[in-house]
Amino acid sequence: MDNIKNTDSLITGLTQIEVDKKIALGLVNKSYSGTDRTVTEIVLSNVCTYFNLIFLIISILLILVGSFRNLTFLPVIIGNTVIGIVQELRAKNTLEKMKLLNAPHATVIRESKLQNILSEELVQGDIIFLTAGKQICADAVIVKGSIQVNESLLTGEADEIEKNIGSNLLSGSFVVSGECYARLEKVGDEAYISKLGMEAKAMNKKEQSEMIRHINLIVKMIGIVIIPIAVILFLQSYYINEHTLKKSVTSTVAAVIGMIPEGLYLLTTLALAISTVKLAGKNILLHDMKSIETLARVDVLCVDKTGTITEPDMEVDDVFVCRENSLGLRDEEFKRLLCRYALFSKDNNSTMNALKKYAKLNSIEKDFDTPINILPFSSELKYGSITFNDGVYLLGAPEFIIKDNFSDYENEIIRRTKSGKRVLLFAKYLSDNIKDGLIEDAIALGFVSFKNPIRKNAVETFNYFKNQGVNIKIISGDNSKTVSEIGVRAGIENAEKYIDASLLESDEKIREAALSYTVFGRVTPKQKQKIIQALQEDGHTVAMTGDGVNDILAMKDADCSIAMASGSEAATQAAQVVLLDSDFSHMPELVYEGRRVVNNIERSASLFLVKNIFSLLLSLLSAVFMFTYPLEPAQISIVGMFTIGIPGFLLALEPGKERIRGHFLKHVLLKALPGGLTDVIIVFAIVVCGSVFSISKESISTIATMVMSVVGFMILCKISIPLDLRKCSIIFLNIAGLIFTGIFLGKFFALTDLSGMSVLFMVIFGFVAESLFRNLTVLVEKTKIYIIK
Repeated sequence: MDNIKNTDSLITGLTQIEVDKKIALGLVNKSYSGTDRTVTEIVLSNVCTYFNLIFLIISILLILVGSFRNLTFLPVIIGNTVIGIVQELRAKNTLEKMKLLNAPHATVIRESKLQNILSEELVQGDIIFLTAGKQICADAVIVKGSIQVNESLLTGEADEIEKNIGSNLLSGSFVVSGECYARLEKVGDEAYISKLGMEAKAMNKKEQSEMIRHINLIVKMIGIVIIPIAVILFLQSYYINEHTLKKSVTSTVAAVIGMIPEGLYLLTTLALAISTVKLAGKNILLHDMKSIETLARVDVLCVDKTGTITEPDMEVDDVFVCRENSLGLRDEEFKRLLCRYALFSKDNNSTMNALKKYAKLNSIEKDFDTPINILPFSSELKYGSITFNDGVYLLGAPEFIIKDNFSDYENEIIRRTKSGKRVLLFAKYLSDNIKDGLIEDAIALGFVSFKNPIRKNAVETFNYFKNQGVNIKIISGDNSKTVSEIGVRAGIENAEKYIDASLLESDEKIREAALSYTVFGRVTPKQKQKIIQALQEDGHTVAMTGDGVNDILAMKDADCSIAMASGSEAATQAAQVVLLDSDFSHMPELVYEGRRVVNNIERSASLFLVKNIFSLLLSLLSAVFMFTYPLEPAQISIVGMFTIGIPGFLLALEPGKERIRGHFLKHVLLKALPGGLTDVIIVFAIVVCGSVFSISKESISTIATMVMSVVGFMILCKISIPLDLRKCSIIFLNIAGLIFTGIFLGKFFALTDLSGMSVLFMVIFGFVAESLFRNLTVLVEKTKIYIIK
């Protein structure tokens, strides 16, 4: 806790005794309706699932009929549940530690001193000091000062609202400009933002990523059909085919186990949790795990200039008077007026901080008169103003201050903008009415140019995105020529294609420009938002990086928002991803991790669905053709273990950098379809031929198990292309594991010794399965493009 001298001695704030009393009464700014899951919720969500209930029921049934060897699936189910709980808890603990580092802070007055504390340590009645970029942490009332507030995160309205003494401030909104002191009225769960907490929690559950949504859809559909199919199979086996109760139960359980995707959801949760922890180790905080998938689909990355392409800190490069100014100012007098403006300005952005540093080195503060009125810099207006006794002075974008007269001064600044410098105009306004906009003419007095170096790894970072097919758009409030030059130096493709957004007077022009240009200068916050929307309407998946309050509207609408921790607090709290060390060079790692995870989940998910498609179709065939489901639960378990479960989880850790395209569910089903159809056709043929040649039921189930294993390894080889040493090792180790288990634990997994005829059957159907799988794969791949469309 840092104690700072209070600049306003009239505001004393609460005493420590008063604070302690508030804490005792529970009037603390701590919300208990957070959106993160508790430990209890994580445990219950992994244990008390619909399919775990089904596994419990079928386990009891198998025990009752004495089929203990068919309980081989239990260790896998228990292991899945335990691993899921452990990994989610690990990810939760890691994220909580990181969120604490990035937790919102507040400047509060207590005992007449300014203190910087965590927002959740505030109490009702505290006086807080708010400046631009701060997010309002509790409902409050202004007691001194004036600020511009944006409530878009609460209301969706993007307008900047002026708040003066007596005005109410809603928690969740953020300060755009100005500074004020405000007294907290409602804190914790009573605050406006907290009352929206439960609603936000419900929305978070609904607003799932495409991958999670489709996996949940698969699970839901299987959950609906599994019970009626199980009932039909049992009744048919017991009453129509007149099998024993034990045989009827075990065959039905085998069909049910085959249809349940027991490892699919765990695989997804595990992969996302591991990636979250992995990124945390690189100082990348994910506010929600769905952003990993979104990043994998990104094909357009929108960035700001300052703090992203360049270093966040700026430096004054030059100060120069207009060659012809009607006031006849000399260099020294111009610098004195400029320094006076800087020292009284309430702005705390990087540009003004650089100018204040320059002013303190070149002026004497006591020589200046006190200002009459101060209007902070506005991202919408592109200028700020201060009224002194001798008139109103403006500082901001030249195009927005002198408007039609800009061409008269363009030659004076073009040399600097071409070299990547940022140039602001200092002018005197000829009217006292500044709140209604610049109605009268302004007198250009001089210019100040700023420089800030390009980040060291910028060229390498943007080359990565170019190679990965990700287009870059630079959206900045600076002069378009300046931004374009910076973009060219940073190696951004087509950075020479720039446009001044002040010329984009309609939404239609913004849409056209968004698709044609790479660099956008003099962009207002609303225009940033509309550019993002235009790109999305054109079918792009858009990520937006930013660090200031002027970026929040665009970040809010982007598919994925990334903030620099060194930027405004409001931006970091609104973003889905926060770069805690504000190092933009982490972006390739972030995108790569997203692609790796989703590609691997998509590949491994197809393995799980092969078994589900096979068991569902074979169950339907069993019901239609009146034959008992030919496999036992233990046999389904051994096939699933070595051709799906173990290799699926190992392959989920593979590298992968291809951008995700299309729909997750369609891709997964199309990959799984050839294998699932091959299994069901071959096993159905084995059942029919076995009946014709009078082969025992036990031998038929063993033959089917072995042939399904062969198909499983063919599928594994197919989805592992291109093969490397690691993938080959995974395949061969699982083949060895299956052979070892079949030889030494055959009885345990319901595998019987085969006669010569049965071995011949197995070999023939193995070759047939290979040919069938190869041709079905070709057929599906030929029709895939039409199905996806």
